[in-house]
Amino acid sequence: MALDRWIALIFVTFCCVYGYAAFFTMDQLLPPFMQRNPVWPSTFPKMLAVLGVGVGMIVLLGIEKRVGGDAEPSATDINYRRLREYKVGQALALLGLMVAYALMLRPAGFLIATTVFLAGGSAILGERKFHVMIPVAVLATGFVWYLVQEVLGIFLRPFPFFMGT
Repeated sequence: MALDRWIALIFVTFCCVYGYAAFFTMDQLLPPFMQRNPVWPSTFPKMLAVLGVGVGMIVLLGIEKRVGGDAEPSATDINYRRLREYKVGQALALLGLMVAYALMLRPAGFLIATTVFLAGGSAILGERKFHVMIPVAVLATGFVWYLVQEVLGIFLRPFPFFMGT
């Protein structure tokens, strides 16, 4: 089985576990007045799980492949024999940065953690214009924080815990 199908199998398995949690475990803790609502907190996770399984099955069954395609893999196919030529280090660095961002979100605050994440992620991906990259990260972070905090009314700790709220 090709590498893209193995990845699709892992993705479908993850979506099935996520879907099980969304369909069977999330709704049990709802208070009775929320159980009559047409949209529950688990509605979006349920849709994501179903769509994820559908897309994963399309790749797993090879439906996206062209009918009568060439035996030679195209440039967009993942070739496990040439895995060393891909930028695996960049991908792993981004995954590590995502984990660090998730761990630092509460202690460092949303504004600092997100700005560092956006600037660091663009630096990992090869951006070298720091005079553009840092202001864009600061503006994007501030804009998202304003929308979530002020417009949606969801509290996000903007600064580190020792600076107060």
